[in-house]
Amino acid sequence: MGLTIAQKIIKAHMVGGSMEQGQEVALRIDQTLTQDATGTMAYLEFEAMGIPRVKTELSVAYIDHNTLQSGFENADDHRFIQSSAKKYGLKFSRPGNGICHQVHLERFGIPGKTLIGSDSHTPTGGGIGMLAMGAGGLDVAVAMGGGAYYITMPKMYKVNLTGKLRPFVTAKDISLEILRILSVKGGVGAIIEWGGPGIKELSVPERATITNMGTELGATTSIFPSDEVTKAFLEAENRGEDWVALESDPDAVYDRVIDIDLNELKPKIACPHMPDKVVDVDSLKGTKVDQVCIGSCTNSSLYDMLKVAALLRGRVIDPSVSLSISCGSKQVLSMLADCGALSDILHSGARLLECACGPCIGMGFSPNSGGVSLRTFNRNFEGRSGTKDGKVYLVSPETAVAAAITGEITDPRLLGDMPKVVMPEKFRIDDSAIIQPAAAGAEADAVEILKGPNIHECPVGEPLKDEFEAPLILKVGDNITTDHIMPAGSKILPYRSNVPKLSEFCFRVCDETFSERAKAAGRSIIVGGENYGQGSSREHAALVPLYLGVRVVVTKSFARIHVANLINAGIMPLTFADPADYDKLDQGDELKLTGILEGLETGKFTLTDVTKGIDIELNGHFTERQKDMLKDGGLLKYVAARA
Repeated sequence: MGLTIAQKIIKAHMVGGSMEQGQEVALRIDQTLTQDATGTMAYLEFEAMGIPRVKTELSVAYIDHNTLQSGFENADDHRFIQSSAKKYGLKFSRPGNGICHQVHLERFGIPGKTLIGSDSHTPTGGGIGMLAMGAGGLDVAVAMGGGAYYITMPKMYKVNLTGKLRPFVTAKDISLEILRILSVKGGVGAIIEWGGPGIKELSVPERATITNMGTELGATTSIFPSDEVTKAFLEAENRGEDWVALESDPDAVYDRVIDIDLNELKPKIACPHMPDKVVDVDSLKGTKVDQVCIGSCTNSSLYDMLKVAALLRGRVIDPSVSLSISCGSKQVLSMLADCGALSDILHSGARLLECACGPCIGMGFSPNSGGVSLRTFNRNFEGRSGTKDGKVYLVSPETAVAAAITGEITDPRLLGDMPKVVMPEKFRIDDSAIIQPAAAGAEADAVEILKGPNIHECPVGEPLKDEFEAPLILKVGDNITTDHIMPAGSKILPYRSNVPKLSEFCFRVCDETFSERAKAAGRSIIVGGENYGQGSSREHAALVPLYLGVRVVVTKSFARIHVANLINAGIMPLTFADPADYDKLDQGDELKLTGILEGLETGKFTLTDVTKGIDIELNGHFTERQKDMLKDGGLLKYVAARA
């Protein structure tokens, strides 16, 4: 039986475990990346391990999230990350150089390599044929130290594309279509491989848009073959020597195959407040629009921006609309300026923002109260924009431009003929904003790690006991995201390296009293519904509840990265044996787990609702490594015990 692309890369990087579906497999990691909202904690964790130098082929620290410096906090974090990178052997991408996923695709991604990053959209690298996965910061720190990265061997899905995209229908519309088909939890436990004759028409930036959005499916990652299209992209980046051919075997077997005819695809739009609430754009025609944002790691490539500039050329945006443009990298911005396309964008009335994540993470440019904002981003969770009652829609750059020009949701096909966009054969290469590390040895030893007063140590879990009793401090519903658990935004992100301060904002979207109640309780349990912890890979969504005393989370089901982060932190994730039992528990009930150590071995646990006098059966299936981690009190203690 042949192998899929992902199976080939996994087989070549296995250092332990089994490729049998559902079993744990340990992978050697070639590359890592971090960004500043998660990187500070990752480097504090790496420092705690006492390893003097990263052991990967390449590790890069990016600054792209917390670039709004309204106080000392973000600047201090940047200085800490830069000094850590210099000392430990990482490349450092300066603020303004671009979004980690865009820059990594341009300058560092290599087909067939493994990459993990402390950002959930790391699968962007799959557009170039990498096995690229989002992970918690602690997992990234371990990989930087030479440790393996563990995943449950996923199922394999195949999406076959046939036909050809028509004018004004884009890779973003393909992404939204697969979300419509599968939903935000339809890819959980799977790797999605894209193939079929239709992919030959898709450039690497378009492929990267699709693998980037695969994160919203809950997939482990998404991946394209490495073919002549990939080769041309790498040669344009002056990295032709990095290219290798990579494709699945003709007799590879997939757990599910989905066919999409590109000829039939129409412009799509995801409605508030979930990426899978997808409809055709023309079904919402005439809806008033207040704001349009073009950029993010999903749609900020040179190809995207050249199309935007061509459509805006000679046009002025509607007076009632505010339009922002965020290029994905300095390379993109420089090339737009060189060819004159930037002038077309600016003359339209658009506002040019920094080459950074910006509005996508609520870091500025929030919409007006109750405003409708069309964004080329990957997430439209409630409140993520920074405006609590903002209505965010996800669209392609073409649909975004149509709305900016007309002031309302408009099918972009009504704009006339699509201007022809020709990509350059060679890109402008300027790596001056990538700072190299100190040489190993005396030079690195002399580097001082610079920590400001906002930087605190990360919380550490406690060894597992056989019995645990605590109140049900919070009960939440389905599709709780890490934005619900640990919000982002310009007011909160500066405290990512200060967990005590950050804890004040935990679950504030769901319950403004949560932090105070959790602190008062001392120890507590959280209950949730389906797909708990979807969204960002931020490990703060586990570390902050740990700091507040949460030791057990019981749900109907978990998102992949979050359940790993909970175990890493030393919090036990359990699921209802019968999902209907979720309805039997109420916030405030006193709950009790007994026989925990035996339950680790059997996978069966009994939760007693002391308040109601009822027993509820739970499941908790863990690998031997995860059992030991929970017993020790989390990954940091597990590593320290075996150092």
